[in-house]
Amino acid sequence: MRPFRLSRRALFAAPLLMASQRVLGADADFAGFITGVRRDALAQGIRAGTVDIALRHAEFLPHVIELDRKQPEHTMTLGGFLEKVVTQQKINDGRAALAENQALLSRVHQRFNVQPRFIVALWAVESDFGRTMGNYSVVSALATLAFEGRRAAYFRPELIAALRIIDQGHVRTEAMLGSWAGAMGQCQFMPSTFLSYAVDFDGDGRRDIWNNRADVLGSIANYIGQLGWRGDQGWGRSVVVPPNFDTKMTGLEVRRPTADWSRMGVRTADASPLSGVDASLVMPDGGGGPALLVYDNFRTIMKWNKSTYFAAAVGMLADGIGAG
Repeated sequence: MRPFRLSRRALFAAPLLMASQRVLGADADFAGFITGVRRDALAQGIRAGTVDIALRHAEFLPHVIELDRKQPEHTMTLGGFLEKVVTQQKINDGRAALAENQALLSRVHQRFNVQPRFIVALWAVESDFGRTMGNYSVVSALATLAFEGRRAAYFRPELIAALRIIDQGHVRTEAMLGSWAGAMGQCQFMPSTFLSYAVDFDGDGRRDIWNNRADVLGSIANYIGQLGWRGDQGWGRSVVVPPNFDTKMTGLEVRRPTADWSRMGVRTADASPLSGVDASLVMPDGGGGPALLVYDNFRTIMKWNKSTYFAAAVGMLADGIGAG
């Protein structure tokens, strides 16, 4: 009996066929996933027309999975982070934004009791004043992350929340753009955050954090205010600690009167005496690194983003932008 052999063409074609079958299988699985999302959305009261339009062009985005799986080593120091984020250009742009939006920010301040310089600083750090909002379809990005499965318990409800935002008429599906992780608009709110904290500040019936500056700045102030912001306090300051300072005294869980920190040798950079409310000493890079004496508002910024680097950048940028 003659042995069976694949032709040369078949040998090359076989891997391509297997790859195409895998793609078709993945596509079929994603289509099945979208069917399940549609069912869940309808069960939660989202209109069928909205769901069908929003999910019709939902795509699986492999690049989103690549980005989600990247776990870069944490090699940047606080100083390096601040050099990238709290630039003189950003301070200058922040001062210009503060002046340009003075009347609007005054109204936002009056309503939410958040100082304008902090609103502008958050706007700057999150989206560079609306210049870098991301260009991913939020629906496709969230569908991809929920389908992939590792964090489906988080991303599937966010996808349903995105559909609800569309259903409420705040944004069209094609205009709902954001980061690869689904953070949206100039505030970079996740959909669930949008539903809880975004505001229609100008009263036009829509909460538009993509294009409406009043809604953007009002939403930033409402969110940080609801997280516990104290409008009568700042965030903290950079300080200098004595040599061989006991780092066991540092951390957000340790609060002491400012006078106590003074007695322990903690000083401002210009050696002026400390004053203010009870504070915590934070050294994000450990002993020998920069030291920050911070108030409750620093903790509040960390509820927005659980990073001491982020909170320090927002605070220092706000200080650079100036009064208000």
